[in-house]
Amino acid sequence: MPKMKTNSSAKKRFSITGTGKIKRKQAFKNHILTKKAKKRKEKLAGFVQVNPVDTGRVKFMLAIGKGKA
Repeated sequence: MPKMKTNSSAKKRFSITGTGKIKRKQAFKNHILTKKAKKRKEKLAGFVQVNPVDTGRVKFMLAIGKGKA
């Protein structure tokens, strides 16, 4: 059986930590930032862990796990 291809959009959006967890950027920090509070923008700045419900799906897209699409 041939190797599974990695989803190109997923490899740009997700990265894997040393312990095997998947991290992602937070949404809502691209545009229309003037009406958002400074505190809110600071909270949206970093990376967060992908929800455990979605990790199987993301690993499947990254071709690193036996998940279901």
